[in-house]
Amino acid sequence: KARHRLREFDIGDRFSRLPLPRAAVLLPLMVRAGRLHLLLTVRSLQLRRSPGEVCFPGGKREATDKDDIDTALREAKEEVGLQPEKVEVICRLMPGIDKINNLVTPVVGFIEETFQVTPNPDEVSEVFVVPLEYFIKPLNYKTFSYKTSSGYSTRIHCFIYHDQEHRKSFKIWGLTAHFAVFLALVVFGERPTFEVDYDLDNLFSSSENYFINLYASIHERKKSN
Repeated sequence: KARHRLREFDIGDRFSRLPLPRAAVLLPLMVRAGRLHLLLTVRSLQLRRSPGEVCFPGGKREATDKDDIDTALREAKEEVGLQPEKVEVICRLMPGIDKINNLVTPVVGFIEETFQVTPNPDEVSEVFVVPLEYFIKPLNYKTFSYKTSSGYSTRIHCFIYHDQEHRKSFKIWGLTAHFAVFLALVVFGERPTFEVDYDLDNLFSSSENYFINLYASIHERKKSN
């Protein structure tokens, strides 16, 4: 059922011609105890950008990458030891734009629950999994509004997830939370317990409008500069 719903939201190459530097992340889904879970990483404290923050495996596109799927799979292999052939790629969802104006495409793929993580300590300090449902029915959630450098107002989701396995809490926010929420909305087709920036009765078109408005605000600022 999840595969079917996700494929309906596949954007393919729709935004591949936009003149922004490209990046991609892998949203690795697994079934554990009959429930969908999402694998996330914690960035190494040695990294210059966003050290210690929760994110998905991923990074900037390299010249040898054929497309966003290639980028996401290559980065996941480098960061957590996930072999590309062990990922059943389902779709590419609506992209986002990060704080340094990279166009970031989320690639959704299924992995086996038995996958043994081997984190690259230069890039990843921890790996953990969260039930996907947490991103529409969280126990600990807050939101704040954020104005981008181009003056576009948007909503930032922030989740605190207490992981029993690691006996610690993880803060999931920003673009990572934005992608996780959208993924959960697509898969479950349910209204979340908090407000989102989409018309939930027209999720695909309203998410596309959200992205186009965000992109337009950045483009306008570049032109005015």
